[in-house]
Amino acid sequence: MDRTIDIHTHYVPYGWPDLTAEAGPEAPWLRIESESDAMIMMGSKEFRRIQADAWDAGTRLRDMDADGVHRQVVSPTPAFFTYGRDGAQAAKVARIFNDLALEITAPADGRLIPFCQVPLQDPDAACRELERSIANGHRGVEIGNHVGDQDLDSEGVVTFLQHCASLDVPVFVHPWDMASSPRLDRWMAQWLTAMPAETHLSILALILGGVFDRIDERLKICFAHGGGSFAFWLGRMENAWHGRNDVIGTSAFPPSHYLGRFYVDSVVFDDRALRLLVDTVGADRVMVGSDYPYPLGERPVGEVVRRSAFLDEDSRRLITYRNAERFLGLTDGAAPAAGR
Repeated sequence: MDRTIDIHTHYVPYGWPDLTAEAGPEAPWLRIESESDAMIMMGSKEFRRIQADAWDAGTRLRDMDADGVHRQVVSPTPAFFTYGRDGAQAAKVARIFNDLALEITAPADGRLIPFCQVPLQDPDAACRELERSIANGHRGVEIGNHVGDQDLDSEGVVTFLQHCASLDVPVFVHPWDMASSPRLDRWMAQWLTAMPAETHLSILALILGGVFDRIDERLKICFAHGGGSFAFWLGRMENAWHGRNDVIGTSAFPPSHYLGRFYVDSVVFDDRALRLLVDTVGADRVMVGSDYPYPLGERPVGEVVRRSAFLDEDSRRLITYRNAERFLGLTDGAAPAAGR
């Protein structure tokens, strides 16, 4: 079997308790339409149609086998983060979904690797839920790229990231709650423009906000969707840092200095974009991702990486599984160790 590890997939449980008390009248719930079809609802509004591949381990494993994927990191769907409520309410929601994630991944004999969610708006509660989840079998954590107006360089988020570093828990950053305006209501423009911009902004926050200068270098952090538009605009950032360092930020070094401090996934869908990404961040910092099972994901998983003629075999092995093994703490094909 191919050793490919897919670092970016999502799950949705086949139902969960009423969350109205914790998440308000727009709380997510699942409208079950059949054994294999459902609709995620946000209050009275339809959010996304899903199928059994969102919750059924057997379906996921069959798709993985068809695509040559050995392991999958299974992360929350960001719509369930509940960052807009208080920490205690969000912690209850996180516990519910984190426990359900373990039920979904349990039948897969280690091939499905669960990542938890935390109430990121409350750093103490987030650290507690992280520790509880890791002790119960989660291997990492997915966080949104911001909490309200606070980006990843806010003190609370930095405290949480430092805790992840101290526990050797990998962090996957996923954009969510994108900017909205009438101009973005056409053509799925929020996903096509705002989502890459959100991820780009998050990387900037860690660099120009000085986070990488003061946080533990052991932090393992990966950004979804190829790091958004970061690779394309690194030169612009570099020029701005040198030309207007008085206003650009508090980083001790120019942006290119920090390229070895984070990973990105490969969800860019185009050989030319992948080449720019590898040329910019390095083959040792890119990992296969798919955004499975959602319709804007890549199928077959890892296809762009496999067919990219510019990659040599060593680079291809790094991207398809070796980088992910390092990120996840996998050794010699063993199951991931929780909470090392």
